[in-house]
Amino acid sequence: MLEEAIAKVRELPEADQDEAAAMLLSVASKNAEVVELDDDTRERIREGRRPAKNGEFVSDKDMTAFFRRHGVTRRRA
Repeated sequence: MLEEAIAKVRELPEADQDEAAAMLLSVASKNAEVVELDDDTRERIREGRRPAKNGEFVSDKDMTAFFRRHGVTRRRA
């Protein structure tokens, strides 16, 4: 199944191939060494998650502008 998936990914545009490769590497590294976070980093992560927990999200308009500014193309399913 892996070989079939890789063959299909090779037919995609280069940017999509890179995205697929990043996902595969992420899955493959699940068994990698655990990274220990220091207390400051943990607190910063909590701070970053707080708005979402409170239902505070960036508008679709702002996200579209962000993606455009950074050259990210959103694909619709």
